[in-house]
Amino acid sequence: MTELSDAKRRILDRLKVVEHATAPELAELFGLTDTAVRQHLEVLEELELVERSPSEPKGRGRPPARWRLAPAANALFPDHHAELAVDLLSAIRTAHGQSGLDRVLDARFAGQLATYREVLPDPETASVRVRVRRLADIRSAEGYLAEAVSDGDAMVLVEHHCPICEAAGSCPGLCRAELDLFRAALGDDVTVERTQHLLSGDARCAYRVTKRP
Repeated sequence: MTELSDAKRRILDRLKVVEHATAPELAELFGLTDTAVRQHLEVLEELELVERSPSEPKGRGRPPARWRLAPAANALFPDHHAELAVDLLSAIRTAHGQSGLDRVLDARFAGQLATYREVLPDPETASVRVRVRRLADIRSAEGYLAEAVSDGDAMVLVEHHCPICEAAGSCPGLCRAELDLFRAALGDDVTVERTQHLLSGDARCAYRVTKRP
């Protein structure tokens, strides 16, 4: 594949986060001209990395096209050794049974929880907003392209990419463990609910975090 410029890569990263955007929206975000962004998008379209769809008409004139990632762009956001992870999980299950695999997942959970608790702010002194934003930073560093979004009195942790998606597909316990991990790491004063799930057909995973009454 042709080497992508920094501007093209930033456009792809943005479309991964927002699902779709118009050229003017991208131009404003990156401080570029509409023409420059359209040229980048047309090159990306030729590479079959993005595709366009018409916008809803608003007033007079032709509405700008909305751009989104094409399926081929998923290869630019690779899983972390996905095939190896799937093979290892299968081998553990074969060698030690489901109970053995569950013990491995429990050990992974304990290690992650200890690490998260070391770096997350103290629930007794930090607000839910601060904790979820810090958690988003941690998850982004792990490859989940995460962000923390305010939603009224709640915070939503949104993960736009899942580097363990293939492994989670073969081992649902990984997804269950992540939900439990967030609940344990963020503190007893919050509730955490998964509202979107990649493996259920959604475009991303999302977790709604609310303060307990």
